[in-house]
Amino acid sequence: MGIPLIQKYRIGRYILSKRLKGERRYPLVLMLEPLFQCNLACAGCGKIDYPSEILRKRLSVEQALGAVDECNAPVVSIPGGEPLIHKEMPRIVEGIIARKKFVYLCTNAILLAKKLDDYRPSPYLTFSVHLDGNRERHDESVCQEGVFDKAVAAIRKARDRGFRVNINCTLFQGEDPAAVADFFDFVTELGVEGITVSPGYSYERAPRDDVFLARSQSKHLFREVFRRGYRRRRRWPLSHSALFLDFLAGNQTYECTPWSNPTYNVFGWQRPCYLLADEGYAATFKELMEETDWERYGTGRNPKCDNCMAHCGYEGSAVADTLLHPWKALGVSLRGPRTRGPMAPEVPIRYIREEFAARADEVRIPVERITQSESRAAVRSGAQR
Repeated sequence: MGIPLIQKYRIGRYILSKRLKGERRYPLVLMLEPLFQCNLACAGCGKIDYPSEILRKRLSVEQALGAVDECNAPVVSIPGGEPLIHKEMPRIVEGIIARKKFVYLCTNAILLAKKLDDYRPSPYLTFSVHLDGNRERHDESVCQEGVFDKAVAAIRKARDRGFRVNINCTLFQGEDPAAVADFFDFVTELGVEGITVSPGYSYERAPRDDVFLARSQSKHLFREVFRRGYRRRRRWPLSHSALFLDFLAGNQTYECTPWSNPTYNVFGWQRPCYLLADEGYAATFKELMEETDWERYGTGRNPKCDNCMAHCGYEGSAVADTLLHPWKALGVSLRGPRTRGPMAPEVPIRYIREEFAARADEVRIPVERITQSESRAAVRSGAQR
C-alpha cells in the first residue's frame, strides 16, 4: 500500500474541513527545504547551482518548525540538497512528528546507514530515498558510480530497523518502459512501502536541460510502464492518488494547483512552487497565499510550466477531483490507469510569450541580488556590534 490508511484518513478529514469552510486554496504538503547543499551533483538538479555562500546556509530548528506551524499542512516533505547533511535534522523531524504531521525525509541515502541511530521508527516518519532506476540508470542520473548499491544497502538496513521507506523516482529522457517496470518490480520486492514517481521537470538552473521529458512523451511513457505492470499482474505500491496516476497516463485534464505544495527554504516562502526558483519570495505564508498571482502559473498560463506534470503541481488537483468525483476515483483505483485509446485534451494556451518575456525582469528576484542584500545586512550588523 503506497499511502497508509491513517494518512489517507487524516488528509481526507483535513480536506473536508477546508471545503466545509469554503476555502478554495489550502496546502496539502509543505515542501520544507532546509538547505541546498548536497553530496552529489546530479545532471538534472536545479538546487546545487547556487553560490557557495548560499549552499552553506541552513534553516534553524526554530525557522523550520515555525514554517510547519505557519503552513499547518498535514504532510511535510523535506527535500534539499541532502537533508541528512543538516546537523539539526533529527530535532526538526522530532518536532514535526510531535505535531502529528506526516514527514517524508528525502535523501540520496549515502549517509542514511550512518544516520539511522539519530531517528526512531514512527508511523509519522518515512525515509524517501532517491532512486531513478536500476543500478546503471541511477548511477548515470546522479553522475557517480556506486550510489545505487549504497542506497539499496541503506534501504535494507532501514527496513530491518523498522523504518518506513519510500522510493522517490524521477523519470528522464530516454527511459525504457521495460526497464522502469523492472525497477518497480525490484523495489517492490525490496519491501518499500511506496514509490513516488514524476516526470523530470526542466529546472531553469539545472546544469543540463537535455534530460527532461515533454508532456506528450511523459504520457506515452507512463502508459507503456503501466501496461507492463498489468501484463505482469504486479501491484506496485505507487504513493499517489489513483487520479494522479491516470493524469500521468494522459487520461485527465487538470489545472496546476501550486498552492497545494508550498515551499519554504533559506530565502523564505518560494513563489509559486518548489520547481520555479526565480519568481520571488514571500515573507510569510499568509503573504504567499494571498498576494501571489496564481493565475500566472501552470500549464497554459506560463511558458515555464508548459512541460510540467510534476506531483507538486498536479497531485493536489487530482486529490481535489477525487473528493468531487469519488466514484470515478474508485473506478480508476480498482482497474488502474487506462493505457489505450484517446488521451484527454490539454489545457488551452492562455499566455502571449512576448508579454512574459517583457515582464520577466519585473517578477524575478535574482539570487545575486538576494546575496548582495544579505552581505550588506551582515556588514551593517557587524558595524553595529
